Amino acid sequence: MSRDVPIHSWPGSYYINSEKRWENGTLTLTRTMVRFVSSQSKESLASFRLSHIMEIKMESSSFIFSTLTVLEEGNVKHWFGSLKPNRVVVYNVLEHFWRERLLSPSSEARGAESQPSKGRELINLVAGAQRRLEDTGRVLSHQGEQFDNMMEGLEKIDSDLGVADKLLSELESPSWWPFGKLPWKTQQEAKAEDAARAAASAAAGRGSGRNKVIVSIPAVVSKGGDSDLKPGCLLVLVSSLEVRDTNCQLLHRFERNEIDEIRVQSPYEITVRQRFIGKPDICYRFLSAKMPEAMSVLEMQYKKKVEFTSEYAAFRATPVSSPCDTEGRNWNDGLLQRCQETELPLEVPAGELSQLQVHVLQPSVSQAEAQELKQMLMQLKNLALEAETELERQDEVLDVLTSSTDRATMHIEKHTCRMKRLL
Repeated sequence: MSRDVPIHSWPGSYYINSEKRWENGTLTLTRTMVRFVSSQSKESLASFRLSHIMEIKMESSSFIFSTLTVLEEGNVKHWFGSLKPNRVVVYNVLEHFWRERLLSPSSEARGAESQPSKGRELINLVAGAQRRLEDTGRVLSHQGEQFDNMMEGLEKIDSDLGVADKLLSELESPSWWPFGKLPWKTQQEAKAEDAARAAASAAAGRGSGRNKVIVSIPAVVSKGGDSDLKPGCLLVLVSSLEVRDTNCQLLHRFERNEIDEIRVQSPYEITVRQRFIGKPDICYRFLSAKMPEAMSVLEMQYKKKVEFTSEYAAFRATPVSSPCDTEGRNWNDGLLQRCQETELPLEVPAGELSQLQVHVLQPSVSQAEAQELKQMLMQLKNLALEAETELERQDEVLDVLTSSTDRATMHIEKHTCRMKRLL
């Protein structure tokens, strides 16, 4: 059923060419299909795969009636009219998912027209795990950079505390009272200038690290409702989320601490909200065929703010990255059952094997697929070892940070007491 769960639906009308009339109903987009179902008879008047679409255009009928046309393989043209909220929104969403489906290396056309083997299904599962581990590695790398910046800041604090200790020692026991400018005052001002320059350079370094892009995906973007869905892109940065249009112009920037909620309606649709008191909230909605790539990062960065809706549960029956249909799985399950029920003799005379028995005797994973799986598993192992090394390094940095923070706190309290005695 998960394949039939709609990503988006729009009320409208469909032109039945054989009867020369328009029929009201609902246009529905799923992961692999586009359907139009009549609101009266509840019958499917049009149903075709995204991979079979040749062209999507906005046209006008002979009565100057704004319509959306979809040209299918075999020169079959489908006319859709009276689309709500408007045909531009429907065009943007359909065109985005159609284009991304065609550009995707794991297009559903291969899984729909030729049933995938068990080896290919295993490769797809490992590929999904590899992508998730790569996203985790990128987040760990940026987290390590933040730890390094914190270490630099603590070293700066420790250096400043050393200077403060010398100055307090000179103030507590002056050898004589000078009549001009205090000699250590000049040293203090020079060190303050050096400290300001060092702080500025450190802040610039931290700023460049905070603006690194982790994931960038094309998306259909809307501010609020459904009536203004436009092509754009979503950028997931270390410290923020950015919304940009097709010309890469910044539409809005959500700082990490400003995001109050990320609602997940489906694996392809999310809503990001920033709440205010006394003025309207800022809310952006994103529809993207590549949203699962960004969700793996968003779940780690904003895990306390991500909320899955009840609509999302309908998509959880089947993994999003799986390219095969439920029909393909049912076919494979039936074949597996038939294979188990079919008893083959250990020695069969040549020429007496049926077609089904020959299919059963064939290995479920080919040699090429096994070799590809081996290479992917080796890559997964290397990624896991690199992640383990980075985690161990960050554990050591955390221990140093803890001890340095305790030492800095102790020195600050000590200097505070000495300054109070001087006052």
